[in-house]
Amino acid sequence: MEDRRYLIIDLKSFYASCECVMRGLDPMTTDLVVADAERGRGTICLAVSPSLKAKGVRNRCRVFEIPARFRYIMATPRMQLYLNYAAEIYSIYLDYFCKEDIFVYSVDEAFIDITGYTAMYRKTPREMARFLLGEIERRLGLPATCGIGTNLYLAKIALDITAKHAPDRIGMLDEITFQQTLWDHTPLTDFWRIGHGIERRLLRMGLSTMGDIAHAPYKAIRKAFGIDGYLLYDHAWGREPTTIAEIHAYRPETQSVSEGQVLLRDYSYTEARVVLVEMADQLALNLTSRHVVTASVTMCIVYSSRPDFFLPPASGTIRFDTTTNASSVITNGLTTLYHRIVLTGHPIRRILLCANHVEPEAEQELTLFAPPEAEIKERARQQTILSLHQRFGKNALLRATDLLDAATRRARNEQIGGHKAHGNQETVEPRKNLSAIRCTAGAAGTPAPERARA
Repeated sequence: MEDRRYLIIDLKSFYASCECVMRGLDPMTTDLVVADAERGRGTICLAVSPSLKAKGVRNRCRVFEIPARFRYIMATPRMQLYLNYAAEIYSIYLDYFCKEDIFVYSVDEAFIDITGYTAMYRKTPREMARFLLGEIERRLGLPATCGIGTNLYLAKIALDITAKHAPDRIGMLDEITFQQTLWDHTPLTDFWRIGHGIERRLLRMGLSTMGDIAHAPYKAIRKAFGIDGYLLYDHAWGREPTTIAEIHAYRPETQSVSEGQVLLRDYSYTEARVVLVEMADQLALNLTSRHVVTASVTMCIVYSSRPDFFLPPASGTIRFDTTTNASSVITNGLTTLYHRIVLTGHPIRRILLCANHVEPEAEQELTLFAPPEAEIKERARQQTILSLHQRFGKNALLRATDLLDAATRRARNEQIGGHKAHGNQETVEPRKNLSAIRCTAGAAGTPAPERARA
């Protein structure tokens, strides 16, 4: 393979750092957690600032797990703010790289193929990484770390393991240095794609390090883990052939559209049915907004867990006579399935819906099984609802059932990813905003160069 170089940049404690910057505080020295206090002390902290992590507070802990002796700021999540910051960071990358060479891995992580840019900018990979980290901190005030590798996997491992111990927050690996420095590293869960379940299975096979996996019989690894064993064996040697170009070019054979939520308390059979109707209608609107239809929808109802009794989820699939995205058809089918498979006397905590094998409306309408006139009218009605939502907000037009006490749609319409989109503006008044940060950044230092061209 051609010798390539990849970067992956990760924003340190991204949500917490954004909250610190908006308050004019140093993200590296301020004790702050991002959590919704209204959900009680059992709620999960979405982010913990680096200074609290250094004191032993683990990321994604629950509020009650933070020692009482620590004094810290609790910031209500503002998901839209974090997305705005993520967009600003992406725009920084676009100042220097083509979008075809960037792969956004998560809201706070992005891979960049810098193979063709080192000569153009006359910088080594480490110099380029140092420059980008400096640009992010100069323009937005956010600290970041970086991994550099000869493939995507090694860049990710350099970020997750090596960069943590580097004074400049930059880690670098190739296959040789990976084998020399990390073959004996433990625990295995520090490595990308190895969770606690896979680690336990490997330990039962007598494999406790990447070096052990690399020298284990390949057939045994493949037999134990199937296709994942192939990836595991390659990663143990530091190999990964996939490129960013191949990721961008990938197209799945089939597509689906899903809706899911974790309820904030135990819901009764009747209450959960109210939420199901809301979710079925929202799923239909999502299908309509994408101009796709489906022939089947899968439902999974997860009961509340109890220490002395386990009840498996109730799941099933409803199939329609023709492909559809009509809310009435989908809702009626799912409520019928709900009454048939869900037990009445057990509290419910999660509801998942998935429209399977979706296809474009145009293809469906050209067949002999075109939708009936009533369904065409309903589709037009749903398009009108979407237009009103886009213009006036999702809560501008609601169903009567959305006003019931058990309903969740109104609250969820004000959330992103299950968390508040804008926080409590009446209690958190930011000292800065993104436009002010942009103006400050534009006035300091040299102006950004023209966007990179292919």
